[in-house]
Amino acid sequence: MKRAEIFEFYRRLAEGDPAPETELTWKNPYTLLVAVALSAQATDVSVNKATATLFETVDTPARMLALGEDGLKAHIRTIGLYNMKARNVIAAACILVDEHGGEVPRDRAALEALPGVGRKTANVVLNVAFGEETIAVDTHIFRVANRTGLAPGKDVRAVEDQLVKVTPAPFRAHAHHWLILHGRYVCKARRPECWRCVVAELCRFQPKTPAPSALPTR
Repeated sequence: MKRAEIFEFYRRLAEGDPAPETELTWKNPYTLLVAVALSAQATDVSVNKATATLFETVDTPARMLALGEDGLKAHIRTIGLYNMKARNVIAAACILVDEHGGEVPRDRAALEALPGVGRKTANVVLNVAFGEETIAVDTHIFRVANRTGLAPGKDVRAVEDQLVKVTPAPFRAHAHHWLILHGRYVCKARRPECWRCVVAELCRFQPKTPAPSALPTR
């Protein structure tokens, strides 16, 4: 896409949702960190159901350690890979207590040093909890960036770097959420809903998907 098209792309997404937010439920930076870590290969809906009662009483690393690995598993066993995730959450809580005074660090390297925390999770925490202009590329954003021509790349890091490069300054703070929500609800993997997409004519995807009512009948 050309620079003017990219600006218009974001402008239209912003017009429809001026203040987008994560769909994960969180209370503070620590519960956000836990929720994002649990959301790997799981839906936000499933994570929110699992953490609804957990976060009522467990909202600090110290309280997570007091709950223990088995106690955590009892809350999150409906989430995929819950055994491994429970181990990582407890191990991360131990590091946060021992090395960071029980606080979530506002530092990428420190975040990525935590068990179960990769670049994507760190980017989400930095963006949502601390207001950093980071873009966490998941499967939805990777698809939208490549399919539309906004920021093509062969892997998630290439897409992230390109998005950071081309996203205009006024849209950087919320770019992550606009793109993920667009991919989740409009630019879907199997059948993009081009007929109701606000950026359809800017998008490089062809052929555009017609509305269900426009499909030929047998």
